[in-house]
Amino acid sequence: MIADPKLQQLLDQLNTVIVGKQAQVADCVACLLAGGHLLIEDVPGVGKTTLAQALARSFGLRFSRVQFTADLMPTDLLGVSIYEREREGFVFHPGPVFAQVLLADEINRASPKTQSALLEAMEEKQVTIEGATRPLPAPFFVIATQNPHDQLGTYALPESQLDRFHMRISLGYPSRVAERELLRGNDRRDLLEGLKPVLSPIELAHLQKAVASVHTADPVLEYLQNLIEATRSGKWFVQGLSPRAALAVVRAAKAQAYMNARDYVAPDDIAAVLPQTTAHRLVPVSSAGRGSMEQVRAMVKATPLP
Repeated sequence: MIADPKLQQLLDQLNTVIVGKQAQVADCVACLLAGGHLLIEDVPGVGKTTLAQALARSFGLRFSRVQFTADLMPTDLLGVSIYEREREGFVFHPGPVFAQVLLADEINRASPKTQSALLEAMEEKQVTIEGATRPLPAPFFVIATQNPHDQLGTYALPESQLDRFHMRISLGYPSRVAERELLRGNDRRDLLEGLKPVLSPIELAHLQKAVASVHTADPVLEYLQNLIEATRSGKWFVQGLSPRAALAVVRAAKAQAYMNARDYVAPDDIAAVLPQTTAHRLVPVSSAGRGSMEQVRAMVKATPLP
């Protein structure tokens, strides 16, 4: 059950484009309701870019798309000042980052220098160019896609960049039933053209305010702190989670609770969002023998409720 009919309409529209991935689509919406940036990681061809474009269109925000490549420069992203003879001076021409939704497609195919150009934008919602600090539009979201690190032509995102993504999700291959529907239906790009904005910027702001007001009781916070301390114990991960990561979990859990028509966060909300919100920030210990997502889930199972 969804608390707001507009949210249900938004989810229904997204699920017509991305078939059979209701849980992942709900995570994406929760991430943006929490005011965070979203990283979609998977092999090529499973719908990462299509999902990112569908999210941007459905949220009714001004958006721009940048294809990240090895030769992309920071000025291509942020903008540059050009001398104009008519004005007898330099005039700043803003880059695609000056949008409410920036789709950074295949972000890990750009050089680390270009990747780092987004650090200030994602954290402080502003950019400093040629000594001048320029605010970005509000709201400002980065929806990025990336391919697995073992593929040719990719550069691993640094820890500081990963830490600025509120949530990372993976779509995975479709089920047999969903893939049959894809094969029978129209091209997903054609469906994108027909998408209409479901929310206005004002409605989105109201939803984000409602999400922020969801109550988090002390026992739930104690449970979260137990999980955070477990990541720092050295038993599960090389390094533990930072306070910024803990705040990200709280915001994501509030969005999860709101989407489930509740005005309070339950321990199940913390457990549900923890893997997507923290796994990309963590490196399992060498003896784990499994990936970070599976390691987080194992840690959650081993951590009792307070």
